[in-house]
This record gives sequence, C-alpha cells and structure tokens, in this order.
Amino acid sequence: MKIVVLDGYAANPNDISWDAMASLGELTVYDRTPVEEIAGRIGNAEAVFTNKAPITRETMEHCPNLKFISVLATGFNIVDTAAAKEKGIVVCNVPAYSTTSVTQHVFAMLLAACNHISEHSASVKQGDWQNCKDFVYWNYPLVEIAGKTLGIVGMGQIGQSVAKAAKAFGMKVLAYSRTAKPELEDESLKFVSLEELLAQSDVISLHCPLTPDTQGIICEKTLKQMKDGVILINTSRGPTIVEQDLYNALESGKVAYAAVDVLAKEPPREGSLLIDHPNCFVTPHIAWAPFEARVRLMNISVENLKAFQKGQPQNVVNK
Repeated sequence: MKIVVLDGYAANPNDISWDAMASLGELTVYDRTPVEEIAGRIGNAEAVFTNKAPITRETMEHCPNLKFISVLATGFNIVDTAAAKEKGIVVCNVPAYSTTSVTQHVFAMLLAACNHISEHSASVKQGDWQNCKDFVYWNYPLVEIAGKTLGIVGMGQIGQSVAKAAKAFGMKVLAYSRTAKPELEDESLKFVSLEELLAQSDVISLHCPLTPDTQGIICEKTLKQMKDGVILINTSRGPTIVEQDLYNALESGKVAYAAVDVLAKEPPREGSLLIDHPNCFVTPHIAWAPFEARVRLMNISVENLKAFQKGQPQNVVNK
C-alpha cells in the first residue's frame, strides 16, 4: 500500500518516529504541501494523511486509487467528506488525543488574564519592585476565579474536561451544546440556553466545532448579551468569532480580556486586529501540541490505518 503524508511537520517536526506508519506500506512524508501540488503528491497512493492540506472533490477525482484519508487532527472540515462518501473513500479523524492539553491551555490563558504573571515578572525584571516604596505592588487587577461562572459553548470531551477542571477551581459551570446531557448536571454544572449562558457567565470558553451554525457565533449581537468585563477564551476554531466585533468589544471594555489560540486566517500573513490589541492574548494554535498529545495523535493515526487495512475502520467521520 502506498501511503502519503501531505503535511507532517506540524504534528511531527521530526521528534517522533514515523516507523510504525512506515511498517504498514510504502510511506512518503512531506513536511508541507502547497495546494497546487496536493493531487500530484497523492498520485496513485491508496492512503493519505493530512493535517491542514485540503482534499477536495477535484483532488479525489485526480487520485482514483485513493481509498483512505485520515486527518492528523480532530477537526475534519478540510476534507470534502460528502464527496469521499460518494466515491467510497473512508475518512477518519483522531478524537480525544488533545483533551488534556487543550484543557491545560484554557486555564493557562484564564490564569494569565487573571494573574498577569508575565507582565508582573517583566515589571520586576525592569526594577519596579526594587524601587517600590512598599513590600508589594500590582500593576493590573488580580482576579480570583473561585466562585466565578464559566460558560462553556460545546460540551464534547474537551468541554467536559474543562468543566471538570473549572469545578476543581471552585467555579460554577453553565453549559450550552446542541444536545443537552442531563446526566452531567450537578450542583455546580447546568445546561442552559445560549442566551442564558451569555448573560450569566464571567468567563466564556468556546469548544464547539466549526459548522454553519457556529461560524460567527461570537458577534456583535452575542457580545452585547454578555456581562460587562467578561473574559472570552477560544481554543476551538477562529471563524467562530467575528474578529472585528470582538475587537470593538475589547475597545469598549465590554470584553475585559480575550485569549485566543486560533484566528480566522492561519497563519495571519496580513496581521490581525486581535494580535494588536493589548487586552488580547494570542497563541499560535498550540493548545493541542504538547509532545505527549502529539504522540497520542501519531499512535491513533497508525491505528486508524491498521483498522482500515483489516477491514474494520475506526473513527470514521463519513459513514
């Protein structure tokens, strides 16, 4: 079996072995693949792995041997799954590998907004503490998260993990998703409407997939429904936020701080309003990327292909 990895570098910048995948067939790994070269690089391969290189209907038509596509990620919107189903091509993803890592990143961002560790450390290093008249000072408001309400939009495995961590910090949790899960409710977690979540949450964290319903879910209308001084966190997909509207809300103070690991365009070749705002933390889509999570990603990807070769495909997203 010929196997092609179109853009392996992001998930595996040569710090994890490809040997397990290579044992399953004739493997070719490309660090990156320009869009115009995707079909040519797949060629007559039967199996392809992609992270962000899009695989369209046109690509599939140029690659008639293609039988298996596995996304080196959980999100699979870069593959035309409907076209793949028509052509009998199995499309798989890698669920749950980054749950712990994304949860950690959410709280790293939240605590950065509430404690301002980096800003205060920089202040100390430039001599402000040495020159202080008192034994203590702070240049930014310090916020205790215990007792605050966290609104979680999207209650899949990551949303549930974030909720568990929030409760450990003493936060109350309001959850909104397409399908309520009453079995998860307790004295600290309740499923509510989106409108109620927006109105009552001190912190809002997005964990929903990018769909027509969630694209632009954070916009001028929904921002106006939020509490004044809310903290907004996004580790899902950039287009869930209308960036101009969020920028305006940051300017007005409606949103006290935003912390985003994703942007509408990645990488942001022409810059971004959010990058330039002092009350917005931006990280380069790394919530999923700790070494341990990437090892899980690679292992599950190999298992996806093994299962397909045995005629028992797993993690199929286009049944």
